[in-house]
Amino acid sequence: MIFEKRYTRRLLVIIAVSLIIGVIYYLFSPSEVTFFPKCPFHSITGLDCPGCGSQRTLHHLAHFEIKKAFISNPLLIMAIPYMLTGIYFEYFGGKENYPRMRRILFGKKATVTVLIVVLLFWIGRNLV
Repeated sequence: MIFEKRYTRRLLVIIAVSLIIGVIYYLFSPSEVTFFPKCPFHSITGLDCPGCGSQRTLHHLAHFEIKKAFISNPLLIMAIPYMLTGIYFEYFGGKENYPRMRRILFGKKATVTVLIVVLLFWIGRNLV
């Protein structure tokens, strides 16, 4: 019973924060307003980092513009299921229920694989 209350509170906080962020990104386009933070890496070098376009992606997702979201940052779109799985494992009992799967998806080898994918994406998006 205690675990259920803890998970319920976490879920409510995650939903509330997600809704607030979702409303902000729905109402305001990062391309048109200036209060969204700018990428320091892009400002200094003129190159895109792996996260560049993420704010536009969130805006497009809030408007169900999947194609535009994918164009803004395809890595973020492909990473969403992985991030949601990580949230489940970390905050909703997945690590207790599926410890082996958690080790496979979020262990040392998986961390190195994710790092390599991010680095290749970073290099690739600046070569095109």
